[in-house]
Amino acid sequence: MTDGGNSAPGTGIGAGPGGGADSPVDLRPAARRTAALVTRVEDAQLDDPTPCTEFAVRDLLRHIGNLAVGLQYTARKELGEVTAAAPGSAGDQPLPDDWRERLPHQLADLAVAWSAPGAWTGTTQAGGFTLTGTEGGLVTLDELVVHGWDLARATGQRYDVDEESLRAVHGFLAGAVEEDGEQGIFGQIVHVGKDAPLLDQVVGLAGRDPGWRSPAA
Repeated sequence: MTDGGNSAPGTGIGAGPGGGADSPVDLRPAARRTAALVTRVEDAQLDDPTPCTEFAVRDLLRHIGNLAVGLQYTARKELGEVTAAAPGSAGDQPLPDDWRERLPHQLADLAVAWSAPGAWTGTTQAGGFTLTGTEGGLVTLDELVVHGWDLARATGQRYDVDEESLRAVHGFLAGAVEEDGEQGIFGQIVHVGKDAPLLDQVVGLAGRDPGWRSPAA
């Protein structure tokens, strides 16, 4: 998922919101933030690289659109072909011509789906993996926060994250680090130190270098 589809979480991973609480997190701030970033991407930037080494900007935008649609099914527990598909399986689809208008609407619908009663409860599925509702919600939030950072960094935009979203994603990712302290949900961790800003810690846990800058910038 966050790594572009090379790996995916399984049941029982990570911690709840805030490192263990059971209450859901409001996904609307993260969805609005990512949507705003999308609308400011320039056509000339679509082939630029991103912190996801296998993605150019256009690929990242396509991935964000795919997950914004697919994870609505996860929230609604409409299990089937969409939720059973492996992460990245729709990666060869072209970026739609109306992506600047379409993606923000899809992201808004995603946040609405995860605000519905029952979305964070019970059992669901994403990327072919069975998850609790809480895990599904945190996977979705992680996608929004980390891919929002990816897009902002790739296109030279400012990226500010609300504290609730950032702490929830940090707790989720930190809770899934393997015993060796080197592998997380999405592969090799980039160590940044406990005194680093929380956003840098989250980015490192997601396998990104917080110091990454686009060579096109």
